[in-house]
Formats: sequence, C-alpha cells, structure tokens
Amino acid sequence: MAGLVGEYEVKLDAKGRFMMPSDLRKQLPPANQRDFMLNKGFEDCLTLFPIMEWDKISQKLSKLNLFKPKNRMFYRLFHQGAKKVSLDKAGRIHIPVAHMERIGLKNEAMLIAYNDRIEIWDKSKYFEMIEGSMADFADLADEVMGKIDDEQ
Repeated sequence: MAGLVGEYEVKLDAKGRFMMPSDLRKQLPPANQRDFMLNKGFEDCLTLFPIMEWDKISQKLSKLNLFKPKNRMFYRLFHQGAKKVSLDKAGRIHIPVAHMERIGLKNEAMLIAYNDRIEIWDKSKYFEMIEGSMADFADLADEVMGKIDDEQ
C-alpha cells in the first residue's frame, strides 16, 4: 500500500460517527476500504489502521520475546483498547464512547493520514499540539532528516 497522506476535518454526529472522506478512502486499495482497527495513539489521539496494515503490525509484534517484561508491557499497552470497526452503509465510522472519552474527542475531529495509519484527534487538541511544536520544527527536521542522510 502506498503511504497515506492528508489532513481532513470531520464532524461527529450524536452517536459518535463520522463520514470517511472520499479523498482519503480513494487512497486505500479496495480491500482496505471497509474494515479498520481502532486503537489509542502515542499522543492524545486515536489511530485507525486499515485491517491489512494492522495484521502486518500484529505479525511483527508476534515475534517479540514475551518472556521479557518490557516486551510484554509494550504488547499489552499497544493492544489495550483495540477494537475492530467498519464503515457502515453510509460510509461512516463509529467511535465508541470509551475511545472518545479517552482523548476528549468532542464533535469536531481531525483525521491525519500518514504512511499506514490515520490518526484521529480532537480538532482543538490537534491544533494546540501543532502550534506548540512549530517552534521546534526546524530543530526536529535537522535531527530526524539528518539521521536519514547519515544512513546513506
């Protein structure tokens, strides 16, 4: 699958559903357009993985040595709260209340698509995080991209 890309603003209805943007859906192969795994993200967001991408990650994680305490803890934390979700007939994804409460998701969300996943952020929290990080962007770019250049 080619890397996902884009930033999409969506509104959640009273039942916690949002319409999957058609531009985002078109980036997914047909086999990946319906079923997803919803999980918590590394920051204050949720992560939506196309089910085939989730399966790839799960295969990698299955190779962890679970006799090591750090590996077990990571495995537990990564999978904690994971839930399979599917587009309904109207093209909507439902986010369970517990997941919404976990990140303080209200009625406006941002979908941030990159690589093999889609992050789901409360709109105000997303922009606070971005604004708070912009001052360090140049240093971050140098640190991250400099390492890529060094590896070549």
